[in-house]
Amino acid sequence: MFALAVGSSVAVGYLAGHFGVLPVATFVAVAFLLLVFGVGRGMRRFTRPMDDLIDAAGRIERGDYSATIPESGPRELRSVARAFNSMSARLKSSDEQRRSFLADVVHELRTPLSVIQGQAEGIADGVYAADAEHIAPIVDATRSLEVLVEDLRALALTDTGSLALNREPVDPAELVDETVATFAAQAGEARVKLIPSAPSGLPVVDVDPARMRSAIGNVIANAIRHTPSGGSVSVSAVAADARLVISVTDTGEGIAPDLLPHVFERFVRGAGSKGSGLGLAIAHDITTAHGGTIDVESTAGAGTTFRISLPIAGT
Repeated sequence: MFALAVGSSVAVGYLAGHFGVLPVATFVAVAFLLLVFGVGRGMRRFTRPMDDLIDAAGRIERGDYSATIPESGPRELRSVARAFNSMSARLKSSDEQRRSFLADVVHELRTPLSVIQGQAEGIADGVYAADAEHIAPIVDATRSLEVLVEDLRALALTDTGSLALNREPVDPAELVDETVATFAAQAGEARVKLIPSAPSGLPVVDVDPARMRSAIGNVIANAIRHTPSGGSVSVSAVAADARLVISVTDTGEGIAPDLLPHVFERFVRGAGSKGSGLGLAIAHDITTAHGGTIDVESTAGAGTTFRISLPIAGT
């Protein structure tokens, strides 16, 4: 800085000595104006993207998640713009999913409530007799509401990371046998053969038995619903590569190729499905909460296999 100051003084002195004080003052003034102009242009390059960012942030604050900003300007501002646009896209996607989820919930609630209201009004008006035949639809619809509410509660807990897991060492054979036993009546009514296959001596898994029975049960219930009379659903457990793999294989209708990538999403159902579309999503979330994975293989018209993979305790 000292050398620069000395050099500047020498230059000004040289110019003053050769051209006089007035031309030197003019030169300095022009140089100063050029400097201010350059700084001004640089500031405008910086402030314009910042103005865009502030405006877009205000739009998002007001609920307009489509707001984006141009990815231009200096490298640092382009990086900020990309991050902002990515955030905006995620917020927009989350908002759309929330709206869709609420619409689906309303749709699912409407059916059983309509049944309850229609039957109850019919009985109250004397159109239907208050006997077991006409009360049964009310009871069934109430149970459907109970299941739906519990499913929604489970999804809400997994979404917020509040799903409590009461882990304990569990024998896989007992887990499979107990879960299959609860679906014996449902399989019998559908005339579907339910086959458990879990040998004794498998390594224990550290899981919440109630939650895992729910996850496996949702997969079994789905398999029974989509297997025609005379078909079968097999539930097996094997140990491989420090993992316990529980498989549910049916001889049902299979899953359409366009639906297959979305089976673990909420309210996704195949044509003619009578389920809520939440069971497989819950199975996925519970399995993931245990540090496991769930995947599916299916061929339309030839059946489906779901595999739940869990870490073996102590590995």
